[in-house]
Amino acid sequence: MPAWIDTHCHLDAPEFDPDRGAVRAQARAQGVARCVIPAVERANWDAVRALAHQQGDSYALGIHPLYTGRAQDADLDLLAQELQRHRADPRLVAVGEIGLDYFVPGLDAQRQQRFYRAQLQLARRFDLPVILHVRRSADQLLKGLRELPVQGGIAHAFNGSLQQARAFIALGFKLGFGGAVTFDRALQLRRLAAELPLDALVLETDAPDIPPHWLYVTAAERAAGAAPARNTPAELPRIAAVVAGLRGITPEELAQACHANACAALPRLA
Repeated sequence: MPAWIDTHCHLDAPEFDPDRGAVRAQARAQGVARCVIPAVERANWDAVRALAHQQGDSYALGIHPLYTGRAQDADLDLLAQELQRHRADPRLVAVGEIGLDYFVPGLDAQRQQRFYRAQLQLARRFDLPVILHVRRSADQLLKGLRELPVQGGIAHAFNGSLQQARAFIALGFKLGFGGAVTFDRALQLRRLAAELPLDALVLETDAPDIPPHWLYVTAAERAAGAAPARNTPAELPRIAAVVAGLRGITPEELAQACHANACAALPRLA
């Protein structure tokens, strides 16, 4: 069975509170050898670190752009202290999840930028890669990376243009593909998954978010009382089978390549 790395999984999310250990065990039984658990705000830094150590996984520490509105300015100093305190921890693999989100209304764009750039500076200071949240913000993220270069990382849930993909790759980034690529209507995303260099791809679930098409519940189904399905890291091999099919290679070939790519993006995974 191939050994998979889920490079983006919010295993600490409250959706997993009832059965977190069982969820991780099920993923392990499906061949998911490692999960990367990114933080989203100060309140869950301890949780992701403890969970990574408990489950034999890895973690990242950062402040997500959607949480910058309720973050305190002092949280950036506290993040620096945490990165310093745990800099020798081999399970700490990145600064993340950080980035910019110009899709959700009501967010302060300037504040997002300030937190993003400050966290790029911390990644430089502690010589860590970054895990990027990219939503309608690729060009602005790339601008920040050119001005404050880091050692690379992962552009999570990438859904930009071919030109933007190539720009991230040129800056040392791998691109994360997950459940969204399983939808037939995601033509541009499926084209990227098929045509980008194999050494540019990593796989992720973003569990419990971004469910693959076989878990998706439509608005009409929800209105009729259907419960939304929960995405889990155990879905990764099936998502990978879709990507392998798009590329015309075997899942084993994809697993080997994506394992190497994840370790290149986040060297402490190795």
